[in-house]
Amino acid sequence: MPDRYTPGSQEGLPANAKNRLAAMLPGANKKGLFTSDLSINEFLLVKEAGFDPVGLVVGSSIYHIGWQKPALNQSVELDTLTQAMYHARDLAMTRMEEEADMLGADGIVGIRLEIGRQEWGENLAEFIAVGTAVKSRTGGNFRTPSGRPFTSDLSGQDFWTLAKAGYRPLSFVMGNCVYHVGYQGVKAWFSQVGQNVEMPTYTQAIYDARELALGRMQSEAEQIGADGIVGASVQENSHGWGSHIIEYFAVGTSVIAIGPEHAVPTPSLVLPLIDR
Repeated sequence: MPDRYTPGSQEGLPANAKNRLAAMLPGANKKGLFTSDLSINEFLLVKEAGFDPVGLVVGSSIYHIGWQKPALNQSVELDTLTQAMYHARDLAMTRMEEEADMLGADGIVGIRLEIGRQEWGENLAEFIAVGTAVKSRTGGNFRTPSGRPFTSDLSGQDFWTLAKAGYRPLSFVMGNCVYHVGYQGVKAWFSQVGQNVEMPTYTQAIYDARELALGRMQSEAEQIGADGIVGASVQENSHGWGSHIIEYFAVGTSVIAIGPEHAVPTPSLVLPLIDR
């Protein structure tokens, strides 16, 4: 679970970020300026849903990922690596939310999490969270029970559809698991040469790792009182640890109903015009 969050905190923000955000706010002699990575269609649909973009928000953390040596023939979670990968992402997410707080936003849409390797060291990686902070034009409390801005990786189109159907995003939820897939013994390998047969050691390891990540994502949603998770996906990456060490990263947007009625907008056919 994320660290304790203090609404309004600017503890994780560098001076340049604070200056950039302060320059965007309206003042006595200026109307303010918003920035956004939304497409034109997404921008208009977010406004149609009753929210105004107030700024592109970013969080970053360069993290040293330690090492945990497993037994070669053992399939087991590498909890030290699991915790490091989660904490690094959470730091980036928290700093992005702090930027949204500074802009007075109610939430963040279109979030994406990226990992970039740096050449300063083989175990260094930059974790980046990016999204567009938005503010409701009608007021109301759209934050999570802990006071964090709502967060979502939904597109502008999906955000609009969700709002029109009587739901709202609550929080971007995630769960991860770094797992060592044990090597198969020589005897077992020889017994399967030339045969079409399941590799149970590998199947069980991958199954366990994926389920741990999904279960942790679901636990986050349950703890904040969500009704469910939409847009869930599970990503698989090795991050350069080697072929037998894999991270499964489960992400999605937890949602909650804002009323008993859920009228789904009627789909319409759109045909693009191609100029040849």
